[in-house]
Amino acid sequence: MKIAIGADHAGYRLKDEIVPVLKAMGHEIIDVGCDCSDSVDYPDYALPVCDKVVGGEAERGILICGTGIGMSIAANKTHGIRCALVHDMFSAKATREHNDTNVLAMGERVIGPGLAAEIVKIWLETPFTGGERHQNRINKVMALETK
Repeated sequence: MKIAIGADHAGYRLKDEIVPVLKAMGHEIIDVGCDCSDSVDYPDYALPVCDKVVGGEAERGILICGTGIGMSIAANKTHGIRCALVHDMFSAKATREHNDTNVLAMGERVIGPGLAAEIVKIWLETPFTGGERHQNRINKVMALETK
């Protein structure tokens, strides 16, 4: 799977921990930055990741900032993105099974690299369960983009 990943200054260290995990799982990585602690704006990294997912250049995206909140808000402004802010393994699984999320947001200041790696693995390996019930809800959410 090809995965786009991006982080701001408050999330780049966790990004640097996650990239080797993704590569070890056999995934191809598109890293849009950032790679330093100099203050940057999270939307400048969320948008390129989301554009790659929506445009088909990447199958999924991962975004990391201090809390994950800013990245998830920015990502969900992009037409076609379903981004979930996740800080536990149960939610990582549920958001794939029920919501078919295509972008994952996490917060470096909230979770450590070990838990983040487990969340990423579960999120990438869990399929969407499908079914009319879940798909109907996703369709309703996606229809909000046309309002």
